[in-house]
Amino acid sequence: MHVDGANVLVTGASSGIGEALALELAARGATVALAARRRERLDAVLGRCLDRAPGSTRYVVDLADPEAAEALVASAWDDLGHLDVVVNNAGAPMRRSVRDLTTAELQRTMAVNFESPARICLAALGPMLDRGRGSIVNVSSFGGRAGIPGEAAYCASKFALAGWTESLALDLWDSGVEVRLVLPGAVDTEIWDQPGNDEPDYDGDLAPAGEVAAGIVAAIEGDRFEHYLPDLSDVARFKADAIEDYLAGVVAFARSRGADREVRPPP
Repeated sequence: MHVDGANVLVTGASSGIGEALALELAARGATVALAARRRERLDAVLGRCLDRAPGSTRYVVDLADPEAAEALVASAWDDLGHLDVVVNNAGAPMRRSVRDLTTAELQRTMAVNFESPARICLAALGPMLDRGRGSIVNVSSFGGRAGIPGEAAYCASKFALAGWTESLALDLWDSGVEVRLVLPGAVDTEIWDQPGNDEPDYDGDLAPAGEVAAGIVAAIEGDRFEHYLPDLSDVARFKADAIEDYLAGVVAFARSRGADREVRPPP
């Protein structure tokens, strides 16, 4: 599906990948519906989109509330007439060892990273099927294919989103509604310094958000289901082929970074 002339809903559009994606889509001729929590940041992104895509609009919504996420689709569909593409990009980090993780932290992480995207998919699906066309893009994470020390809640939510998206693609095969799964790696966004999280162990290279956004546009316009951005598919294959070696290697790396509190051996 070409994005030129398309109506595209992008969640998490006030910063990071979502902001870069909204600007990329507007530059390519799409009308963009932006959704995020932070009104001022969202308005600033919308202003830049309107310079290139005059019909673009925005919705202030907290995706920790799955019912609000569901209502978002109805509002955007009514305001724009229809949606060609829905990009579930919004996400929240949760860096906390399971030894310290609370039920409330787990529930919020699952709500933002899995339940809200799933409910957005369901809300958009009926109207898209009625039209016989559309595209759903779910932005998971490399942490949706491989466990990360100290990020059990985050990985659980992203694994859930990846599994949901695979089954969605199977159920919608030949329906006219296309499904894409995006698996970003370490990207230069605000996810690394959000309050309420432990310090990250990773301090390596970060992919630019604009590079990932361009990859998402390519995914929408291409015909492949799965997209690692940047390409970490070899690591995912190694994990699948040699899980014991993968786990031991990750533990060794985490300990070398001083993360013994997260990967202590059993008593």
